[in-house]
Amino acid sequence: MVVKAYGAHAADKPLEPIGITRRAPGPHDVQIEIAYCGVCHSDLHQVRAEWAGTLWPCVPGHEIVGRVSAVGGHVKRFREGDLVGVGCIVDSCRQCDDCGEGLENYCDGMIGTYNFPTPDAPGHTLGGYSQRIVVHERYALRINHPEGQLAAVAPLLCAGITTYSPLRHWQAGPGKKVGVVGIGGLGHMGIKLAHAMGAHVVAFTTSESKRKDARALGADEVVVSRNTDEMAAHAKSFDLILNTVAAPHDLDALLVLLKRDGTMTLVGAPATPHPSPDVFNLITRRRSIAGSMIGGIPETQEMLDFCAERGITADIELIRADEINTAYERMLKGDVKYRFVIDNASLSA
Repeated sequence: MVVKAYGAHAADKPLEPIGITRRAPGPHDVQIEIAYCGVCHSDLHQVRAEWAGTLWPCVPGHEIVGRVSAVGGHVKRFREGDLVGVGCIVDSCRQCDDCGEGLENYCDGMIGTYNFPTPDAPGHTLGGYSQRIVVHERYALRINHPEGQLAAVAPLLCAGITTYSPLRHWQAGPGKKVGVVGIGGLGHMGIKLAHAMGAHVVAFTTSESKRKDARALGADEVVVSRNTDEMAAHAKSFDLILNTVAAPHDLDALLVLLKRDGTMTLVGAPATPHPSPDVFNLITRRRSIAGSMIGGIPETQEMLDFCAERGITADIELIRADEINTAYERMLKGDVKYRFVIDNASLSA
């Protein structure tokens, strides 16, 4: 079936209304009418071909929430009318060790929600800037938040799990001092989640004006990273630093804030590499630089349940689909608190 969507036909072209084809639900598929789709910084990178391998037409969007409108004959986990989400993964090999451990995000055969090869037309996946999506039930997630919060739930499907997964893996919680670098789409969720886990949370920002905002999100302390005295006061004290910044920057200024055996985890994905850190800042304290990418399906469901139980959602600005190009420009300027979300009903207008 042809449905309405917003996508681009080339890196130098704006997103525009297009028609895309969705398959009929197979035996194990759920068909979802998309209510809202969050706008991720990676959408912009991919649609503008700042990341290699963009396939055209490109329809971004992997922070999807909506309602099941049809199910295949063998679907057991969902039924029509259920509130569900789809994140960054719509398929994987289902046979490797990673898939067997519920870590589909690290499967070599993972199929992303857009821009990955698929038998469906046009030969690659098309994302959530659209009216509908069809996915295997394994990759659909149950939403337990109230329906009135659905728009603000959408970014949890990427920004939420991208920050939740490393916080859980490196055991953020009571007695741990956790830094969150950057107060944007990812960082604001990192602050909320680390606070909810019981950690002592320190937010890092380059902007004095964001102190109050970071406190309101749940930070116990706020450090303006341009202030050398404020930075020095936290030397060798952090168990974990969650670095959400999606632009190249000096990692050494943060590495020296880690205690022995501390870890800085990179979750922001800049278009060009960070400058190489000084090896001595690593070896003299057995510090680590690590990376983390979203989470598997079980952990994503765990995150959604954790957030539903505690009333955690993203801070969003709701937009119409035809405002997406302006939203991209504003996102590049950091002019959003903290995540744009498309009201997909506007695709029918």
